[in-house]
Amino acid sequence: MSGYEVAVAGQAELGEGPTWDPATARLLWVDVLGSRVHTYDPATGRRTSRTTGQHVGAAKPRAHGGLVLNLRDGVALLDADGALRLLHRDPVAGRRANDAAVAPDGSLWAGTMRYDEAPGGGTLTRLTGDGTADPVLTDVTVSNGIGWSPDGTLMYYVDSPTRRVDVFDYDGTGVRNRRTLAIVEDGAGFPDGLTVDAAGCVWVALWDGGAVRRYTPSGTLDREIRLPVPRTTACAFGGPGLTDLYVTTARVGLTAPTPLSGSVLVVPDAGEGLPQPPFAG
Repeated sequence: MSGYEVAVAGQAELGEGPTWDPATARLLWVDVLGSRVHTYDPATGRRTSRTTGQHVGAAKPRAHGGLVLNLRDGVALLDADGALRLLHRDPVAGRRANDAAVAPDGSLWAGTMRYDEAPGGGTLTRLTGDGTADPVLTDVTVSNGIGWSPDGTLMYYVDSPTRRVDVFDYDGTGVRNRRTLAIVEDGAGFPDGLTVDAAGCVWVALWDGGAVRRYTPSGTLDREIRLPVPRTTACAFGGPGLTDLYVTTARVGLTAPTPLSGSVLVVPDAGEGLPQPPFAG
């Protein structure tokens, strides 16, 4: 496995949510506090950027083109022609959207958190294509990484201040039997965004840890990739064979950010990712 490369040099305040879009062969990611959705084509180097008008926690592909966005005031659909329309409106003063993921059935699992990170001020909600919203977790502090096992029977989840990567049994629509997969020890940072690879291992970015870790399905730490940025935020496999690990980073809150803070980094041939389903809406 080779070292990291710079995929996109930038200064995102809070780069987050890398997602490979197989329909366009592009990487998607967001700058949460910059209110922007970005794309990057590794084959040509072409980049695009679009403002969302409000803070955006995540952007995911839709089954028939366009994107679904987890926004401060709810979940919106961005059509291929650029039109933006709310699918589910849920504004709460002092709260914003954070990470989101698409489940095997095509539903969006969208997280929120309070700006002041007040304990219990965030949520995790399941949304279907018709805008139906069902609460999954209602006592979350910083809702972060979400992912599913290769066979679709397990869901992994991070509420960052707990320092835990948790796992649930997943029955196709709901979750139960929450337990701890792994704990990030004091001094190693906080678990943030995650992705699951084809072997069922969980890769998690460490906020204030400057690294991405891989945990086996039994919770054993078996790999750590150190990166030259303190605030690694999320990771995802991309590229033609889903073998390249893309990592978003942040500058927010750093008195002396490193030169690559806010850039998107990539570790070529890091592993084998799983194709991610599009949002069915």
